[in-house]
Parts: sequence; structure tokens; C-alpha cells
Amino acid sequence: MKAPRDTRALGRLGEDLAEQYLVRAGFRILARNVHLRHAELDLVALDRDALVFVEVRLRSSARFGSGAESVDARKRRRIVAAAAELLARGGLPRAPRIRFDVIAVDAAREPPEVTHFRDAFTAS
Repeated sequence: MKAPRDTRALGRLGEDLAEQYLVRAGFRILARNVHLRHAELDLVALDRDALVFVEVRLRSSARFGSGAESVDARKRRRIVAAAAELLARGGLPRAPRIRFDVIAVDAAREPPEVTHFRDAFTAS
């Protein structure tokens, strides 16, 4: 599967691959591309007893580092703020745990390689 060149198409490819991976792993996808004041949440899912906010990072080359490395402190703060905003709105299932995961997609590989970082960061 050759990676598309346009960034929106690349983003969709990464999110599609991440969603497929999570569904195969038993996650229930609740929302995708949730636009909020602070940031966009790529995927919101339920994993057994955890409500999971998933940041998807795709790289089509290693030139700028890995996708996981690109989730810096500023990005993490924005994701946490967006998750808090979404939780305050209500409508999500209650879960005893909240988790922040990162899925890195390496589209330079054939087929693209998906790496899942559970509990990649915390809200504090």
C-alpha cells in the first residue's frame, strides 16, 4: 500500500489503520476526529474498563523522527484539555479509568507498521 502524498489523505490513512488495529484488539470505537476548542481528538474508544483517548501519529519517512516522538509536552497538554472538555459535555460511557494512548503508524514500511503505546502519558 503506497502512502498518499497529501497530508489529509495521510492523516485519514493513519486513523483508518489505527482504528482497524484497535477494533481487532477488542476496542470499541466511540468517536473519531472530535473537534474541540483545545485540540482534535483522533479516536475515543472503550477498552474493557478504560475510556481511551488515542492520538494517532503517522510518518511517511523517518526524516523528522518517529510519530511517537512528535507527541511533545505541548501536544499532550492540548489532548488532555480536549479530553476534559469532551468529558464535561457528557454523553460518553462511564468508565473507572481514563487512559491516553498513542498509535504510531510508519507508512514508509510496506505494509505500514502500527505501534501501540498504551498509557503513553497521563493527565498530570
